[in-house]
Amino acid sequence: MKGQKGFVWIARPVSQKSWAQTVMAVIARWYQLSRQRARLRRISDATLKDLGLSRADIESESHRAFWDDPFNK
Repeated sequence: MKGQKGFVWIARPVSQKSWAQTVMAVIARWYQLSRQRARLRRISDATLKDLGLSRADIESESHRAFWDDPFNK
């Protein structure tokens, strides 16, 4: 830039979690996803209709791998 005298350093916040805490959080999230997808398979057709979902939607979601996190948490 014309006339620029310096630059600004933008620091990222430093995570206070240890690597073990991070690994445990990821494993807990994978377990949560696995349980949610198992519950999806047990939803009745009447409930699916109320939600506006089809059995095919549920089958495709429930058979995703446990590490496939749609929100990347």
